[in-house]
Amino acid sequence: MSGKAGSPSFDLLYVFALGLAVGLSRKKANPTIKQISNKRSWQAIPNLKISCIAKVRRTKKRAKVFGRLIKELTVAARSSTDPDSNPRLRSALSAARAANMPKDNIERVLKRAEGGEGENYDEIRYEGYGPGGTALIVDAMTDNRNRTASEVRAAFNKFGGSLGETGSVSFMFDRVGQITYPADVTDADTMFEAVLEAGAENVESDENGHEVTCAPDDFNTIREALETVFGAPEESGLTWKPQNLIAVDEGQAATLLKLLDALDDNDDVQNVSSNFDISDDVIAKLA
Repeated sequence: MSGKAGSPSFDLLYVFALGLAVGLSRKKANPTIKQISNKRSWQAIPNLKISCIAKVRRTKKRAKVFGRLIKELTVAARSSTDPDSNPRLRSALSAARAANMPKDNIERVLKRAEGGEGENYDEIRYEGYGPGGTALIVDAMTDNRNRTASEVRAAFNKFGGSLGETGSVSFMFDRVGQITYPADVTDADTMFEAVLEAGAENVESDENGHEVTCAPDDFNTIREALETVFGAPEESGLTWKPQNLIAVDEGQAATLLKLLDALDDNDDVQNVSSNFDISDDVIAKLA
């Protein structure tokens, strides 16, 4: 699992980043900084420290994304390592390339799958309720069902939620294919026309980007059709889309976000879907 503040892994990274920042500030002193007061020169260290810590966090986040993509590639390649005859593998390969996963990493997973050496991951779905009556669906891949179930349940219990049985909240969601592109890839009208021609169900375009939804059975066909026009999407995959949203207040939102962070930190969790609605004012207060 990824470390949080207070955990051994986070503290070691923090100390490393701080030591690196101080070391660099002494070793590579800028002539301009030398000429100003000592107090002013030491003010450069916190900024460098923050920069180093941010870089470490970005690296950890990238590693987490790659880990999830590798699991999806491993499971997708079970039936066949030929993407032409394996739609799920085509989708996994597209997602891996969109995330800039090194080609060597992808080929290594496929070779292990061909030799029957890949990890044996089970796909599990957990359903439950979070703060404010919000519903959550947690998709996981694990080589230890007992460990994952225990950790997911502990996260729900710790942050005001309760884990339910299969089917307890999924009726509030629709299973859909989702394909997203950044806003600058094209304008809303052009995207709408392309989506209509590809046969997708809906597209929503705003300043944040273009979100295309479609039936799960049509996902690969529509994704490939859009790729020929706009290139690889920013994100794509099957997901759970809530039928209705539940508004949460500041206190509920704070606890809910902690629950989502705890689930995201779990290496076995692939995706979390929820039906919460947090207002811009609440987000600003929690930022």
